[in-house]
Amino acid sequence: MSIFKNIQPENVFRYFWEISQIPHGSYHTKEISDYLVTFAKEHGLTYYQDDADNVIILKEASAGYENAGPVILQGHIDMVCEKEAECRIDFEKEGLDLYVDGDFLKARGTTLGADDGIAVAYALAILDDDTLKHPRLEVVLTSNEEVGLLGAKEIDLSMLKGRILLNLDSEEEGHFLTSCAGGLTARTSIPAVYQTAEGIGVSVRLVGLLGGHSGSEIDKEHANAIIEMGRILKYMEQRMPFGIASLKGGLKDNAIPRMACASLLVPEEGFEDFQRFAAEITDILKKEYAVTEPELSVEIRVFEKMSTPVLSPSSMQKVLFYLCNVPNGVMHMSTNIKGLVETSLNAGIMELGAEAFFLTSSVRSSVKSRKQALTDRLTYLAEFLGGTIIIEGDYPAWEYHADSVVRQKAAEVYHRLFGKDPVFEAIHAGLECGLFCDKIEGLDAISFGPDNLDIHTPKERLNIPSAGRTYRFLTELLGSMK
Repeated sequence: MSIFKNIQPENVFRYFWEISQIPHGSYHTKEISDYLVTFAKEHGLTYYQDDADNVIILKEASAGYENAGPVILQGHIDMVCEKEAECRIDFEKEGLDLYVDGDFLKARGTTLGADDGIAVAYALAILDDDTLKHPRLEVVLTSNEEVGLLGAKEIDLSMLKGRILLNLDSEEEGHFLTSCAGGLTARTSIPAVYQTAEGIGVSVRLVGLLGGHSGSEIDKEHANAIIEMGRILKYMEQRMPFGIASLKGGLKDNAIPRMACASLLVPEEGFEDFQRFAAEITDILKKEYAVTEPELSVEIRVFEKMSTPVLSPSSMQKVLFYLCNVPNGVMHMSTNIKGLVETSLNAGIMELGAEAFFLTSSVRSSVKSRKQALTDRLTYLAEFLGGTIIIEGDYPAWEYHADSVVRQKAAEVYHRLFGKDPVFEAIHAGLECGLFCDKIEGLDAISFGPDNLDIHTPKERLNIPSAGRTYRFLTELLGSMK
């Protein structure tokens, strides 16, 4: 906590530090869920906790606000757990190593989890402060948002009275979101058959990529390590024989993969050719991504001669065909909102198992029919190759409402505080607002947050002054709802 000396708001960063010391990656949210229940008990607040680790905490209106409409404050408790290759942290057992670098809060070697830990910290700081003026507060903190909004799908909201939702899961100060894309996770498996072969063992690693959030950064032309590994292997296969023993890449379906690796078996007599072709495709990739991936590198490590199982020729062709033809990146741009990605796909996790090749993708679109059409393409491709596909975490888009009262109120408060108008915009990334609007009739929602850069990567950093200003805005907005 000494790292936060003289940093304001003190309560917000104290709670953020406490959260950061609790492992809370997606699918591992029980401990932080219980922490929130303990907080509610210690503060004498009504709470609800479900089997999915979602937590709702209620605080009645302050004096003079008894007749104001209740307000829902909402964020999610899970984080994307990405780390640098040399980092040895165990995300399931250890907290984060936070440090301050100028105006930024960071975590050594890992994601920071300000997406969406800052929302949790804001909510707890507000619930803890009896001097604030506010309507009845209904704080909803959901689990497993980063893996398909799973908590928001499961949660029962019948006890809520609020019809205004302040979602605190955005990453650009002064930019208020008013709609978002829907999405789903597609898990493809293609049967794999192996045969034993002899040759020189070679490891190929594609590293140094920037990665990023597959919603907000899918249009930045960052390389997808899985897709580019497919290109590397196809380039080599067109020029010489080899076998594939293993494939692996990516960690999260909604994070653009930063690294992929392959273990190959190369004929001893063709090893010099392999090195030459590897250098050629490396040079091609470096030229293509000179601007967007300046640190791109292909690392080759040679092992001894060995005998090991590799994919049969038929299985190898199916895997390479899939990697070279699976849709990836921006599929359609919006024709209604200039510059907005409408439909995209991110190939996020690749693994070659003992019996099948697996690839998990994140599909997003603000147009339901386009989302279905892209899913149909994935299904047809998988079935054409004798594989199967499983669809999970399907969630709806959050539609824009022209007559939003909370949007107008937010604009008034923001201009009064900062002397300028906020920006209202749509986003391609998925938010839980669509699910909340489906569950609560007549819900009026906006989403906002402080500057948080390079989320879903180990370079994630939260702007500390921005976090303070956003908290001030949030409390002033609540105070204006009398």
